[in-house]
This record gives sequence, structure tokens and C-alpha cells, in this order.
Amino acid sequence: FLWSEDMADACVYIMSKVDFSDLTQNKREIRNTHINIGSGEEISVKELAIKVKEISGFKGDLYFNSDKPDGTMRKLTDSSKLNKLGWNYAIGIDEGIKQLLTWYLN
Repeated sequence: FLWSEDMADACVYIMSKVDFSDLTQNKREIRNTHINIGSGEEISVKELAIKVKEISGFKGDLYFNSDKPDGTMRKLTDSSKLNKLGWNYAIGIDEGIKQLLTWYLN
């Protein structure tokens, strides 16, 4: 999970500051030049739901249906290549939830 403005910032950073040669340095064969964008922090949907509940002050119960699991088992992107190129996310998951909740309530 990544704050949308961080995603936009990463895209602009890559387009303006990263050259293809940055991805191929010291390589005989050109491969794996993709760049993942993410926080590098792993969190499950259940953990995310619990955080939203805690931060929002929701007093109800959370129910999870594991009969039909859907999506990727792990929610994690290796963004170390982008980090080495000089970019890092700014808004962590807790802060992002707080900002989104504030925006939504206003």
C-alpha cells in the first residue's frame, strides 16, 4: 500500500532523474531494468483493517471471510532499486490513514 501522492512523486522522480543507463551500469546483459514503486513495508489486509479501526475509533467488530481468499498472499513490493536511485516514500501507512480519514470527514 502506498499513499497516492507518493506514487505520483515517484513517477515524476523516475521520469526526471533516472536514466536508462542508471539501470544497466556494470551489466553485460541488459535485463531486470524494471523499477518497483512501493514503501517496502509489508502489511496484510487484516492488519490494515485493524489499523483503520484503531485510528478511526471504530468500536464495531471486524469480520473476515477466509473461505474464498483473493488477491496476492503477500502485499509487498521490493522497492530497494528505487531507494538506491535516491527516492523514498514520505507518508507511512498510519499517517496516510489519518490524512485520508481527516479528508473524508471534512
